[in-house]
Amino acid sequence: MPKIIPYNPQLKTLARKLRKDMTFGEVLLWNQLKDDKFGGFDFDRQRCIDNYIVDFYCKDLMLAIEVDGISHNYEEPRLKTK
Repeated sequence: MPKIIPYNPQLKTLARKLRKDMTFGEVLLWNQLKDDKFGGFDFDRQRCIDNYIVDFYCKDLMLAIEVDGISHNYEEPRLKTK
């Protein structure tokens, strides 16, 4: 029986946006992972897991792959105070 992984439903909209706006590194890796090219394993892009979004996830291997890049330098905008 497959293990059900909890996720935060509030992240689904952001995950969809990230799938449309992948970094160059993510696109290169996705081209190698998609269509079961990687050993016949199925990978998902921008998968919500708990309170995180991982770049790629294979449920059969329980393997998450994170491609680091400039997108991880994002900070929430702060309100300016006088």
